[in-house]
Amino acid sequence: MRIPGRLILVVVLFSMLAGWGPARGQESTAPAGVTQVPPVVEKPNPLKRRLTDRERIQQQKDLGQELKGVYKTWLDEDVRWLITDTEAQAFKHLSNDEERDAFIENFWQRRNPNPDSPDNEYRDEIYARITYANDHFSAGKPGWMTDRGHIYIAYGKPDDTDSHPSGGSYQRPIEEGGGETSTFPFEVWHYRYIEGIGDNIDLEFVDTCQCGDYHYTIDRSEKDALKHVPNAGLTMAEENGQADKKDRFSGGGGFEELGAGPMSQQNQNKQFDRIDLQAKIMAPPPIKFQDLEQFMASSKILTGPPFLFDVRTDYVKVTNDTVIVPITVQIKNSDITFNTKDGVSVGKVEVQGRVSNMTHKIIQTFGDSLEVPTPSELLPAKQKASSVRQWGLALRPGLYKVDIVIKDVNNPDHVGRWTAAVNVPKYDDDTLGHSSLILADEMYRVPSKEIGTGSFVIGDTHVRPRVGSGGPTVLPKFSREQSLNFWMQVYNLGIDEKSKQNNATIEYQITDLDTNKPVLDTKESSEKVSPNAEQLTLEKSMPLAGLQPGQYEVSIKVNDVVTKQQTEETAKFSVN
Repeated sequence: MRIPGRLILVVVLFSMLAGWGPARGQESTAPAGVTQVPPVVEKPNPLKRRLTDRERIQQQKDLGQELKGVYKTWLDEDVRWLITDTEAQAFKHLSNDEERDAFIENFWQRRNPNPDSPDNEYRDEIYARITYANDHFSAGKPGWMTDRGHIYIAYGKPDDTDSHPSGGSYQRPIEEGGGETSTFPFEVWHYRYIEGIGDNIDLEFVDTCQCGDYHYTIDRSEKDALKHVPNAGLTMAEENGQADKKDRFSGGGGFEELGAGPMSQQNQNKQFDRIDLQAKIMAPPPIKFQDLEQFMASSKILTGPPFLFDVRTDYVKVTNDTVIVPITVQIKNSDITFNTKDGVSVGKVEVQGRVSNMTHKIIQTFGDSLEVPTPSELLPAKQKASSVRQWGLALRPGLYKVDIVIKDVNNPDHVGRWTAAVNVPKYDDDTLGHSSLILADEMYRVPSKEIGTGSFVIGDTHVRPRVGSGGPTVLPKFSREQSLNFWMQVYNLGIDEKSKQNNATIEYQITDLDTNKPVLDTKESSEKVSPNAEQLTLEKSMPLAGLQPGQYEVSIKVNDVVTKQQTEETAKFSVN
């Protein structure tokens, strides 16, 4: 029977719409003479399917290629020498400008020494360094691209520079073999300390092309312009016939072709140190104390042995609205892990702290690295002592929370934490007041250039508190061979209208707490200390040789005759 073409078309369309077709293992039920149409199989959406590893890597490369404009400049130039590989990869994979702006803000904030400040001191300093590098180190390319620009941007201005801009005659030091030679232009930058790298760092830059492009080198022989000239620029040993200049290039002396000399063996032993220094100095500077943040930002449980330390807080008035709060941290050296190398034992502790108000807003941060070096043979004696560091924080009167975390660098699981509330007092103009009474094991005047700066310096006096070891209830200990120094300021003394002088009596008393009897009781007039001042600084020192071992209390009483007010402060200590 002949089937009309129109009917065939209808059947085919119906088959396509209904997914008509035989199941596996079944015969087709289509009428004879009708062409069987296979069902339409929907293809997967390439945007939804899982990418292969090759496609994913290519997509990541494409994302990186899309970075352009100010964001590419920021990554490739502004933070070229600061950003870590992990951070760079994360930035490249961001999908929009909003995320990039947030990343950049967070990048600078993580390095901000004062997170609560509206200005980022670190960011401003970096851009100032970039400007300086471009102005001073350009050599056929922008200054930031040169090695000197790299180091300057990452670590700042060196503490000292030994510059030889014209090269020329050079008398080698003994550690380089001695003897006279001629050099290319070169510079040696000296840093007293670089965080994360170490003390007394010398970096050498050489301009072998004599085109102003100084490159960093760890081979001190590279500046020698006569190195490959036969019988020229000889070392002392080569001049005396004790060595042959050709031996420099045999490879036996390592990568530095300095030539034989009195310190050749030492130079070879230190070559790995120079390679290690190069790796560290060319890497991005470490983000200071980044790993300690987690211990202050959360209640993370310490997994290693507790790292115990003691903290003391004091209060010194500056103005009615500003009080200096010296925070003193004391660590027993016996709790620090020391590493010994080349006859020197070094312990290192990182300290980080922050101050927050009662709404948990961070007001200030502080911190530093505390390094304790000692000759290895003196290590047992050093471990019997303690290390002390102090930070002076300027705070307004009020209640604060202080968090301090310390980490033993040579034993990273050895971490300690201290948290306490600090109530900064308010000093009213018409009320007689006083600072903390500080019992110090060191007290002396500082040079004029150090006034008001540095650890333990209050005004023009170095005052290092004696901190009790073992908790707040443990008294600070002095030995009979020491002197007891005590320091206190008195505020808002009255001034007599007629004489224009103050008139107060200051009584000093030291009481033996075992017998409750005074061992010292003396008075002096404020006129003898500073007759025309509303503020007095009381500084006294007393040898302890005459005291028996025991516990004592220092008391300072001030009786102001003009305002008819009194104030008193006490502090306890023990004598061994």
